[in-house]
Amino acid sequence: MIPGDKSISHRAVMFGSLAKGKTKITHFLEGADCLSTIDCFRAMGIEILRDGHTVYVNGNGLHGLKAPAHMLDVGNSGTTTRLISGILAGQNFKSELNGDASIQSRPMKRIITPLQMMGSNITSIHENNCAPLRIQPSQLHGIHYQSPVASAQVKSCILLAGLYAEGKTSVTEPVISRNHTEIMLKHFGADITSEGTTASILPDPILEAREINVPGDISSAAYFIAAGLLTPNSEILIRNVGINPTRDGILQVCKNMGADITLLNVRNEGEPTADLLVRTSSLHGTTVEGALIPTLIDEIPMIAVLAAFADGTTVIRDAAELKVKESDRIAVIVENLSRMGADIEGTDDGMIIHGGKQLHGAIIDSHLDHRIAMSFAVAGTLCDGDMEIINGECVNISYPQFYQDLYSLAN
Repeated sequence: MIPGDKSISHRAVMFGSLAKGKTKITHFLEGADCLSTIDCFRAMGIEILRDGHTVYVNGNGLHGLKAPAHMLDVGNSGTTTRLISGILAGQNFKSELNGDASIQSRPMKRIITPLQMMGSNITSIHENNCAPLRIQPSQLHGIHYQSPVASAQVKSCILLAGLYAEGKTSVTEPVISRNHTEIMLKHFGADITSEGTTASILPDPILEAREINVPGDISSAAYFIAAGLLTPNSEILIRNVGINPTRDGILQVCKNMGADITLLNVRNEGEPTADLLVRTSSLHGTTVEGALIPTLIDEIPMIAVLAAFADGTTVIRDAAELKVKESDRIAVIVENLSRMGADIEGTDDGMIIHGGKQLHGAIIDSHLDHRIAMSFAVAGTLCDGDMEIINGECVNISYPQFYQDLYSLAN
């Protein structure tokens, strides 16, 4: 079974902290990013107990957080940074947050602007629209924000600030982004609605503790889907994978490329899940674009590797968001696949990959990006020669047991 969903694990801790009572979270992802979220809420007075992959959060209610004694450390987690900023904007205490070098270069203007529109006194301490951030107490009011990007982190930040605002808060996106926040906040008791690409929330709900069973992370499943499709005479069953339609674009792309993937044991307990049966397939190129992009943005490094091994040409466009992830993923994917002998060129918003070339091992620079490291580890099991991944330990951010699980498939 693959690790728990990172996005859902983050949110379960955050919303459990704002609820009244004890929230039990099972199949929690023990990756570094989610542990950063736990550390931040512990620093604000929340008792959080860990027992393996089960986490208990003793929430103090919507207004129960306490001023942290020190600057909050979000580590490498963009989700923690952006979502917690929305929560902090509604508190009656001053807070500051910072993370590692990657976080300090990632764009925060996308949350600073709407939070300031709501009345928040949030500033970039170095005045460069990046972390570290400082948030002073202020009175928030609801807005209807037209987001220029389809980003679940931006949407969630604004909706969480809306819990503390006067009046209704709404966010409209160009296309719908992953909706884990809407599903889970409603489960905890928030008055939240969705219509088309607009999500709206009313303030000051009474959130009640819940039990959250975190499904397997489809982003983590993507590496084993790819390995199963590309490895000769392979059949892999991946159990309990989240298939939320705002996240399952990787399945659609694989189907478009000719993949043999069967969904078994489909069920829906808040978040839809299924077991995925993956068999070796002869893949061909496809086009990945438009509304599909937000549903698979984290899987594009793996899709690019799939495309390099497939016949024909794959075009990925409308994915400029890749430039502001843990690395500039467009540049890094092109750099590393080129080192392996692939025929690939980068574009302003994606890449063009002419597949079917014979790939060979190379020295791959992960740029401390876990998605890059894992994607090229899969490539390394399929190409000729040896593969070396620089700073490959960055997979601990989201999947600490990744290499062990990947190489176990060959046994």
